[in-house]
Amino acid sequence: MPRADDSAGLPSLADAEWLRRPATRAVFAALRAGGAEARAVGGAVRNALMGVPVKDVDIATTASPEEVMRLAARAGLHSVPTGIEHGTVTVIADKVPFEVTTLRRDIETFGRHARVTFTTDWREDAMRRDFTINALYCDLDGTVHDPLGGLGDLEVQRVRFIGDARARIREDFLRILRFFRFMAQYGDADLPDPEGLAAVRAEKAGLAQLSGERIRAELFLLLAAPGAVPALRLMRDAGFIAPLIGVDGNVETVARLAAIERHLSRSPDPVLRLAALSAGTQENLRERLKLSGLEAEGLATALRGAPALDPRRDELAAKEYIYRNGAAAFTGGALVDWARSNADVDDAARTERASLAERWSAPKLPVRGADVIALGVPAGPGVGRVMEAFEMWWIAADFPTEPKRIAAQLAELARGERRARRDA
Repeated sequence: MPRADDSAGLPSLADAEWLRRPATRAVFAALRAGGAEARAVGGAVRNALMGVPVKDVDIATTASPEEVMRLAARAGLHSVPTGIEHGTVTVIADKVPFEVTTLRRDIETFGRHARVTFTTDWREDAMRRDFTINALYCDLDGTVHDPLGGLGDLEVQRVRFIGDARARIREDFLRILRFFRFMAQYGDADLPDPEGLAAVRAEKAGLAQLSGERIRAELFLLLAAPGAVPALRLMRDAGFIAPLIGVDGNVETVARLAAIERHLSRSPDPVLRLAALSAGTQENLRERLKLSGLEAEGLATALRGAPALDPRRDELAAKEYIYRNGAAAFTGGALVDWARSNADVDDAARTERASLAERWSAPKLPVRGADVIALGVPAGPGVGRVMEAFEMWWIAADFPTEPKRIAAQLAELARGERRARRDA
């Protein structure tokens, strides 16, 4: 149960670096100069209490949006009404943006949209948020306020909806995915909150109302999270992966890929993990998740497969793959191929093959069409034939760089083309 005094006995964040930043203090000072209360809220407070780096600082205040803009201007700060109908103004200090939102109370919801009224009651503002761990507040002096028991949930790694879980979900069905994503980032997916899990199962059909862009953003955050694998297992067992990507998902391949990434000290790659999860099926994923062109290409190359990715093939084949497809495509493909194989996650040969693009950079073809023309081959298809033949030789010879050797081979191919033209 929440404490009567929502700050009594709680840890202090007085030493938090982000609270001491001049930009943060400038925004707080501007609001307080007009008599408004202001507290950092949500992710910054949650992460600071967990010892996780804080990126963005959101601020809640009793000042109305119009008052926030007036106070910011009086303090010499720029402000932008980014979501003023919902009470949000972006205040910029030292080129750092802060989302400043007036305390709110939902009076009617329409899916992810809501009609709100402003309030000065901090508990009312907390009650409209999604999870208790996101309803933590902090004063500028580091005093933490916990009106709904979020710190206790944070300590036991529990992701718990605020109030009626199904009602929170119906306000925005993306909260189904956020439930799993927050477990992957901050909770324990092996011990999910029973009420929350029952609620997301009951409201699963609501996923169909979400846009591909919103699903993609949330899914990529989940895939890159430290606890992605247990969260994905929970999602698979509860039937949540197929509605997102069209197949049940190969979570164990993702688990192997995650172990390989750790072995290689690589950061999690959500595109590669999506490739592993999709079990070799990429049909419709680009459109379903509204992937960018770069993401779609990364997914396709990771799933394409090629003999050159297997260390049982000679290294020259791998070099040719890097030369023709790029370093990123080779490395991604090698990692996913490794994860889908029976090789150990610390396999020495796989480790060496996957790191080839870090040790070897593909050179550029050392000749141009103009070089062929200079050797007496008329402009036209003949030049292309000579270039193609030279490239095949150059790759087969392991990409030589000696100018004399290159010149001699090109001259020989040019003579052959001239002879063929004479004999035609």
